[in-house]
Amino acid sequence: MPYLPLTAVLTAIAMLATILWAPTESTMGDSQRIVYIHVAVAWCGLAGFLVTAGAGLLYLVRRDLAWDHWAQAAAELGWLGATLTLVTGSIWAHAAWNTWWSWDPRLATMFVLWAINSANLVVRGAIEDPHRRARTGAVLAIVGAVDLPLVVMATRWFRGIHPRAPQMDLSMRGVLLVSAMGLAALFAVLLARRRAQLGLERMVAALESRSDP
Repeated sequence: MPYLPLTAVLTAIAMLATILWAPTESTMGDSQRIVYIHVAVAWCGLAGFLVTAGAGLLYLVRRDLAWDHWAQAAAELGWLGATLTLVTGSIWAHAAWNTWWSWDPRLATMFVLWAINSANLVVRGAIEDPHRRARTGAVLAIVGAVDLPLVVMATRWFRGIHPRAPQMDLSMRGVLLVSAMGLAALFAVLLARRRAQLGLERMVAALESRSDP
């Protein structure tokens, strides 16, 4: 597929820009470079949760499992993005504030979102009926979407140690933009491929059910 090489190039450029192009921050040194990955995967994770809730809502309206395939694929990618956000955030926090974790409002609300999506994936794995699985996943995703504004606005609405936005000069912002574009392209490709895989799994299951005596 033609977009796969392009995605690989964009991802490679994003990683190289983070390592080679981004200037060394005067206070934190090279440990600050993790912010380019941390912010990019956070955006991807939040976008994944938003797609999960939107696709889940469309399933509830139309009762079409194709929308549930999008919801499940997005939930899995959103979970990956949130997990990487929490991990890289902890590493950054240790370098910046000498602590691996604090119940800062931004961290707490992101953890809640991660926990809800984890529950969504666990419940999905425990339910065999596809429509019941889709309904349950849609409800959990919509409930989790209530937390999205809290995650985004936590640094503005509540007092905590997490900065509103990292202090960056123009070159740093350029690297962050390149990193976000590269990882967003990677997540988008993974989302489309996973959704296609789920559709094929449904077709195989339907063929197997027809062939059973």
